[in-house]
Amino acid sequence: MKKIQMVDLKSQYDKIATTVNDSIQEVLDTNTYINGPQVHQFQKSLEEYMGVKHVIPCANGTDALQIAMMGLGLKPGDEVITADFTFAATVEVIALLQLTPVLVDVDMYNMNISIEGIRRAITPKTKAIVPVHLFGRAANMEAVMAVAKEHNLFVIEDNAQAIGANCKFSDGSKHKAGTIGHVGSTSFFPSKNLGCYGDGGAIFTNDDVLAHTLRGIVNHGMYERYHHDVVGVNSRLDSIQAAVLNAKLPFLDQYNSARQDAARKYSSAFEGNKHIFAPSICDICDCHVFHQYTLRIIDADRDALMQHLLAKGIPCAVYYPIPLHLQKAYTDSRYNEEDFPVTNQLVKQVISLPMHTELDDEQIKFITDSVLEFFK
Repeated sequence: MKKIQMVDLKSQYDKIATTVNDSIQEVLDTNTYINGPQVHQFQKSLEEYMGVKHVIPCANGTDALQIAMMGLGLKPGDEVITADFTFAATVEVIALLQLTPVLVDVDMYNMNISIEGIRRAITPKTKAIVPVHLFGRAANMEAVMAVAKEHNLFVIEDNAQAIGANCKFSDGSKHKAGTIGHVGSTSFFPSKNLGCYGDGGAIFTNDDVLAHTLRGIVNHGMYERYHHDVVGVNSRLDSIQAAVLNAKLPFLDQYNSARQDAARKYSSAFEGNKHIFAPSICDICDCHVFHQYTLRIIDADRDALMQHLLAKGIPCAVYYPIPLHLQKAYTDSRYNEEDFPVTNQLVKQVISLPMHTELDDEQIKFITDSVLEFFK
């Protein structure tokens, strides 16, 4: 059996090596390392794939979130609601811009932001909501948008983990996660479903005026060289990373399908075990693209299971072990532990198994057998 890895980028690369290498060589041959033709090609291709009017490439996913907030003109002290159970980048950029993070609990079933939690957190100072499509599962964007419309709030989607996922609305329509709010962001970190070979990110919007503002912000506030019309940053997707993404974008649906197939096999093996709550797969709406395959371990020792798997050479991880409201950088006297019952439970239960496009049946069987062995 091939060695099991949490993410197997080498095997994925081997299958498309010629395409990737040729695309990178084109950059080297033309010496267009910043904002070269590869960046513009990727922008257009991603706009078509996402079904969105504007894609603004940038240097990384964290920048994408920050620039999205800058473009909306949020002011210091404005409150921004987001999920307590997610990676710190989401709240980090809120704090960096001197906005006020407001953390709320998540839903036990899908681990995404609680709609009722959003409603309870809204105050006269609230200006925006940042739903996170956690682990590759699309949040309930129809409900988020309804709350936002009711209270005249911006919606900034953190789509760093769910590119390609669909949100199905009650009228039957489907929309790509990241394109539903006023603005969305994503990351092309190497381990993402669509990853480059360094850092990269992008911002999505259907708003022409906002898109123009964002294009200036990513490039030092310039639309014309040495004319700085807005306060900006230096956050450009370099051409070599765009070249890699151009090579990989045509395979994104195939990659996501491979992840869903692996998740289906995992969940089938765990069905009926009272100690394992496995994620569901919706074949109708494609709402989960499994950036991570994350279990909840019920009435058993999650940490002991982790050590059991590691002893067998099976990598695994806990995303995330500490809630944001308990992180030293983001502690706030406004928060009470009783406000976060689900998050406080999840951090004790969750464990993520290997998930990538190259998992084979032999590896999946060894992983699932090893997990089930622990509970015998």
